[in-house]
Amino acid sequence: MRQFLTNSYLFGSNAPFIEELYEAYLENPASVADQWRSYFDSLQNLPGSGRDVAHAPVVASFAQMAKQGKPLASAITTPGVADKRQIGVLQMINAYRFQGNRWAQLDPLKRQERPSIAELEPSYYGFTEADLSAVFNVGSFQFQESSQASLREILEAVRQTYCGTLTVEYMYMADVQQKRWVQSKLEPIRSTPSFDVATKKRILERLTAAETLEKYLHTKYVGQKRFSLEGGDSAIVALDAIINAAGGRSVQEMVIGMAHRGRLNVLVNVLGKAPKMLFEEFEGKHSEDLEAGDVKYHMGFSSDVNTPGGPLHLSLAFNPSHLEIVNSVVEGSVYSRQKRRDDVNKNQVMAVLIHGDAAVAGQGINQELLNFSQTRGYGTGGTVHLVINNQIGFTTSDPRDARSSLYCTDIFKMAEAPIFHVNGDDPEAVALACQLAVEYRQTFKKDVVIDLLCYRKLGHNEQDEPMVTQPLMYKKIAQHPGTRQLYADKLVAQGVCTSAEPDTMIADYRDHLDRGELLYNPALSGHNRKFTQDWSNFIRREYTDEADTSVPMGELKRFAARLVDTPPGFTLHSRVANIIDSRRAMGQGTQPLDWGMAENLAYASLVAQGYGVRISGQDCGRGTFFHRHAVLHDQNRERWDAGSHVPLANIQPDQAPFTVIDSVLSESGILGFEYGYATAEPNQLVVWEAQFGDFGNCAQVVIDQFISSGEAKWGRLSGITMLLPHGYEGQGPEHSSARLERYMQLCAENNWQVCVPSTPAQIFHILRRQMVRPLRKPLVVMTPKSLLRHKDAVSSLDELATGQFRTVIGEVDAFDAKKVKRIVVCSGKLYYELLAERRAKAIKDTVIVRLEQLYPFPNEAFAAELAKYPNAKDIVWCQEEPRNQGAWYWIASRQHLARSMASKHSLHLVSRPASASPAVGYYAKHNAQQRAIIEGAFGTLGQDQAPRF
Repeated sequence: MRQFLTNSYLFGSNAPFIEELYEAYLENPASVADQWRSYFDSLQNLPGSGRDVAHAPVVASFAQMAKQGKPLASAITTPGVADKRQIGVLQMINAYRFQGNRWAQLDPLKRQERPSIAELEPSYYGFTEADLSAVFNVGSFQFQESSQASLREILEAVRQTYCGTLTVEYMYMADVQQKRWVQSKLEPIRSTPSFDVATKKRILERLTAAETLEKYLHTKYVGQKRFSLEGGDSAIVALDAIINAAGGRSVQEMVIGMAHRGRLNVLVNVLGKAPKMLFEEFEGKHSEDLEAGDVKYHMGFSSDVNTPGGPLHLSLAFNPSHLEIVNSVVEGSVYSRQKRRDDVNKNQVMAVLIHGDAAVAGQGINQELLNFSQTRGYGTGGTVHLVINNQIGFTTSDPRDARSSLYCTDIFKMAEAPIFHVNGDDPEAVALACQLAVEYRQTFKKDVVIDLLCYRKLGHNEQDEPMVTQPLMYKKIAQHPGTRQLYADKLVAQGVCTSAEPDTMIADYRDHLDRGELLYNPALSGHNRKFTQDWSNFIRREYTDEADTSVPMGELKRFAARLVDTPPGFTLHSRVANIIDSRRAMGQGTQPLDWGMAENLAYASLVAQGYGVRISGQDCGRGTFFHRHAVLHDQNRERWDAGSHVPLANIQPDQAPFTVIDSVLSESGILGFEYGYATAEPNQLVVWEAQFGDFGNCAQVVIDQFISSGEAKWGRLSGITMLLPHGYEGQGPEHSSARLERYMQLCAENNWQVCVPSTPAQIFHILRRQMVRPLRKPLVVMTPKSLLRHKDAVSSLDELATGQFRTVIGEVDAFDAKKVKRIVVCSGKLYYELLAERRAKAIKDTVIVRLEQLYPFPNEAFAAELAKYPNAKDIVWCQEEPRNQGAWYWIASRQHLARSMASKHSLHLVSRPASASPAVGYYAKHNAQQRAIIEGAFGTLGQDQAPRF
């Protein structure tokens, strides 16, 4: 192991090369370089090991013996096997497996220049024309029924397999079984499909549907954006093959994520959306159910289609124009559906992601996705990736500008996914690649890629002129007859169909389009699915803050006892043991509750009530600030993958599931995943916790495009909960602010809830309210850091057993209301600093009101607090954040405070001065600023009166 770690050439991605090199060494040690021969020689001399022998000939001999039922002389003794020429053949076969794809005929525009690759030339291994008839052992190459072939036959076989219109990259995979699987599927058939007549006609029909719909829309709605699929028509063939192959291999649900290119075609020809509905969208008709709506090429759709294995439910995810960001949302939705079905083997629900070539290489979300694709908390059993590679990104097609890798799909090699490259002008090869991709995914539960090489007939959109920047490419495209025409001519030449049939297909399809119908509608009507999720209880609900979130005292104590119970012989870390001891006292009512205990009790009460709980985020099992301890670790465990205990998963026998996941180091990908999960599961509390709230903006696209606006644009409900640690404690500009102002700016139309709870009881009630109230809206919570262990930030069990979440918390000390002249309004942990200051100075004319829910703004509750103090004139909004950040601008511009104020009131601001940075980096300066805020809240008010908008 030490040698492995100190030698970079032994890294896992080089395993296929080393494997083949070692095979060659065993055949003939002189055939490898001196350095490698010395290394392999050292392996033969390890204590307890015998001299190794070549593997491939032995395997081939045993296979031959089994077929013939009699012993044969081992191939290793055949004259010439061990000589340099035999080694050369094996190395050449291996070279084609590695690099044959570089010579493949993949570009429909035939612009590729075949690169010079010496290792693919027989002369590189010393062969001449005279050697073409010589017979050699083919090693592990799947050569029909024989292990021997002439050099001419071997060359023809490897070139047909790896240099045709379908090729594959896979030799970087470490698992030999998976490599042999790929070889067994392509090498015996030379990567050449052999479909029956019915399948070929089906392929032609799909191409006809794809092309005819685009041409119909182009003439019917001239100049309107639709992001045509023309040039990539084989993508419809690909999806048809994927869906049917998946249905035949136990898949019952499929969630598809794709961008705008070809989306309308997929909606109609794959999911069966009625053309009449699409035409109405082109004509400006829209549903009145959505507040905002969205353009037609962002809309989602779902339907049930028939497959060889029975009905299969298709769901096309809603998505924004932000390319690739929908991918993690799809994965989360798939994971949720798998959980609902108890699909532990991940056979029944599958993700299909459709990429563009520029976006798949350019957008970092794909790296995040691949990184968590095989993890416990996020792995969906592999995704089928289809890249519609039209060789251009808007106006960028020069490979010197497009990317730094050879292929746009090279990113997938990090997950050791096999990559099938296929020429879109060979739709049969496309169908075969897709069938193999699905079979691979179902067999190995890993990602797999189809790189569909095609072209874009029109501009980026229908109003764009591509000839301006790509004259050479578009001259080629203008001369291209189209994939449908090429394939129709091929089938006519083969006698598969008559010369009139292709034109009849077009006419029939157009005739049905004229009636707003589909010639062949793939969608089933009236199919009842067993695992449909019922959202009816949450649709069109009026927003309300009210919900009974109390839990009987007896239940609370029972839950508390379970939270501190550990298995026999389980040894806790001493610090954790102290926390558990404190929680035991809290549960017995002899010690006030801290934040971590109240939060855990909220989860315990929910799972006992039948609501599942899923918490995800970096370090969230323990908690970044050592407060949650939802996962306990045995300090004496003997295995790294054993010895953990999750009390919340053991509350009672019939409880709902509780899951806590320490996520990979990713914000955008993981938050997108959790949002997708929440949109498919209304009966689970789905929580994403940022390590620090500051890092939440790494997922800003998910927040802007999905969480805050998904309901208004698409009618998509979600109860996703975001916990964002926030508070100014001298930790600098990157560990102080969750950027509250950005969440406030997005508040409108009751789209979500933004809360800043300040007590353990408040976090208990708000988490429970998120589930027990029949309303599904995203919840954004600014959670504390120092308050997690603050001596005053505690609650009693009684506060959990009674009451509900309080949107506004009034003054806690006894005051003569008539003597109050100033009301300080604040949120979060600043309250405790203000309270301590006022008590220390015995100030009797100023009360402090906590605004626990910033949005939807609790006008009635806030006005009721102001009304308690008839002689108060100054209303001070006090915040830790700079003036241009935090909630101030939103509160002032929306007049939320002013709306509850009387004419006698004056509104003032106390905050840090406006700043480009959220916080200062110098601790002394932080303390000075913090002190100024606290003193300013009670001191003389200047001219900084809030504007009246």
